[in-house]
Amino acid sequence: MSTATLPAYTKKDFQTDQEIRWCPGCGDYAILSAVQSVFPELGIPREKFVVISGIGCSSRFPYYVNTFGFHTIHGRAPAVATGLKVARPDLEVWVVTGDGDSLSIGGNHTVHMLRRNVGLKVLMFNNRIYGLTKGQYSPTSEFGKKTKSTPYGAADRPFNPIALALGANATFVARSVDIFQQHLKDTLRKAAAHQGSAYVEILQNCNIFNDHAWESLTEKDARSEHVVQLEHGKPVVFGKNRDKGVRMNGLDLDVVSLGNGITERDLVVHNEQDPRPAYAFLLAHMEEQSGLPTPIGVFRSWNDLPRYEDTITSQIRDVQSKRGPGDLSKLLHAGDTWEVRA
Repeated sequence: MSTATLPAYTKKDFQTDQEIRWCPGCGDYAILSAVQSVFPELGIPREKFVVISGIGCSSRFPYYVNTFGFHTIHGRAPAVATGLKVARPDLEVWVVTGDGDSLSIGGNHTVHMLRRNVGLKVLMFNNRIYGLTKGQYSPTSEFGKKTKSTPYGAADRPFNPIALALGANATFVARSVDIFQQHLKDTLRKAAAHQGSAYVEILQNCNIFNDHAWESLTEKDARSEHVVQLEHGKPVVFGKNRDKGVRMNGLDLDVVSLGNGITERDLVVHNEQDPRPAYAFLLAHMEEQSGLPTPIGVFRSWNDLPRYEDTITSQIRDVQSKRGPGDLSKLLHAGDTWEVRA
């Protein structure tokens, strides 16, 4: 079906008749709304979408999006999604996961999916807690956080999901916030347009087990001072009056006030297309330093690596052109085989 003959999809076309079973006030609702708003814009037949999830509150997602979907097992969504994308590279495959699902039991699958540059779009909901199992600490919980499983405070240092993705050489890495709806939709559109693995961390509230998880960023009066929005080709500026910026200081980043001889020309100009991840890695660690804001937006978008599924498809075609179609029966009976008799 060509784009010209596609139905005029609306948000309603991507809504299902399933009862949404999230707690009232959960940030998942905002993310679902954003996804259902963006999918109709992508010019892709609805039957070409597949939403795959693991285990967790976020992983109910396939039930609520009117596309094909698969609710898999804990941490294994990237592996299942990779298999599907290799077998059917024509499909638009989205992975929905959480900080526990993807960074704990599923951490290995996440890293290898990203390093392979599989053409998947990954939405990682980060509420810094295990919500489905009712309030244990997760791989992104703050050091010292008291939860049901860490009554005296978490002894682990938290994962930095953006830095982890960059360390795996992911070709598209971004961050948004559940309630920043316009920014979230813009970020989803950019992820959808990327050809390889697109990894989007979405900061999200769990109002039951970790309320105010990101209050320092989402509280209205604090946003402009504690959040910096990355825009490709523009100086990194923030603040209520846009009077602060980020500049390079040797091999580090620091905050300066504009004025008194300091202008936007002295600031870092954001380059999401830098083939080297070092600059994006510095951005990923900004919020860990006192006085520096938390970046949102696209950290890295680099399209020069081949997609995993394209490489595999090319290999299969090359072998078939030389040897002809494969014979499954011959394969199964090759090598060491034996017969079990009653």
